[in-house]
Amino acid sequence: MLEFNQWFFVLLANFVILVFALKALLFDPLSKVAGERDKATKGALDEAKAMLAKKDEAVTKMNAELGAARQQAKEAASALREEGLAKQKATLSAAETAAVQQIEAARKEIQAETEKARAALKSDVERFADEIVRKLVRV
Repeated sequence: MLEFNQWFFVLLANFVILVFALKALLFDPLSKVAGERDKATKGALDEAKAMLAKKDEAVTKMNAELGAARQQAKEAASALREEGLAKQKATLSAAETAAVQQIEAARKEIQAETEKARAALKSDVERFADEIVRKLVRV
């Protein structure tokens, strides 16, 4: 059974003193350390969330810039392709014109040579005809 004697009050006083001493020496510093740790953890989490948001924003900005650069590259390539096609058409047109001129010059030269050959053959034909007539008449 529980007795309330002089030791009970001594033990009770000892318990109360020990509770206050432990609170001051152990529980308050541990509570302070736990609070600082929670604050640091929450601060680190908030900082990580902020950094994640900055990263997402930077990625979005980079993707937009990359898209714009791709569009500019496509436009530049298209312009260069069009310029190349125009130069190709101009070169082909100039080459075709030069070829037509060379063909016409060759035709004129061939025609002139043909006329010379005809004139030479005509004189030869007349001479051969005269010879044939002479040989036939002599016989």
